[in-house]
Amino acid sequence: MQIRCRRSAPEAPRPVGILDSMPVALSIAGSDPSGGAGIQADLKTFHQFGVYGEAVITLITVQNSYSAARVELLPADLVREQVEAVLEDIPPDAAKTGALGSAEIVQAVAKTAHRFGLRLVVDPVLIGKHGQTLADAATAAAIREDLLRYACLVTPNLPEAEVLSGITIGGPPEARRAAERIRELGAGSVLIKGGHAEGPGPATDVLLDETGWHEFSLPRLDSRHTHGTGCTLSAAITAGLAAGLELKEAVARAKQYVNEAIRTAPQLGRGCGPLNHHAGFRG
Repeated sequence: MQIRCRRSAPEAPRPVGILDSMPVALSIAGSDPSGGAGIQADLKTFHQFGVYGEAVITLITVQNSYSAARVELLPADLVREQVEAVLEDIPPDAAKTGALGSAEIVQAVAKTAHRFGLRLVVDPVLIGKHGQTLADAATAAAIREDLLRYACLVTPNLPEAEVLSGITIGGPPEARRAAERIRELGAGSVLIKGGHAEGPGPATDVLLDETGWHEFSLPRLDSRHTHGTGCTLSAAITAGLAAGLELKEAVARAKQYVNEAIRTAPQLGRGCGPLNHHAGFRG
């Protein structure tokens, strides 16, 4: 079963009010108390794009811009109940996942996605910015086997694409083969992010969808303030889909936004600081 990235009417009716004219997006992810990544980054991004944001917490981290000390998972049934509570009252137009933390949580989210038919963007967060493990081998396997089939888009960086595809990526040809392998697992489309690629060239993301290959390139920015770039990109794409954009347009706009958010980062923190989620963008 593949769920494509197109807008359709939510199954459950919403109460009459301002939300009748406002897109709604849901993030199912972990919490970053420093505000640079996770749920906090997603909600800031949704707001910047004029989308009403909802949030389901999967795990709690103890981290800041230069260290990560602890990760505590929520029970899978509590995650599932949060999702169901949101969907029963204010169903989103699109949703995304971030750090899920355990195979049990992945499976709970997958069952909910199957039940409600969410247009789902999967950001397969496996390792945090500071190297902390956010998904073990069982969790990565559950993402591959249970969740990707319900994703209209999956957005791995290069290391995550290697884990999901089983292909070692040394350059663009391997990245494309990895995208093909991941799409064979059931994802509607695959966006492999090029920010981890070595070399001085542009940061190029490669999208494989139903129509073929598409590249999105912008100059690589030399900045240590890149905490939460993956979360922010996937949240911006989700916001675009919730608002009714076609996938390629949503990706292009999201990439421009993240580039500007890095360029104008507020220089906060003593380590890998946060982006400027108030950034303007052309699009």
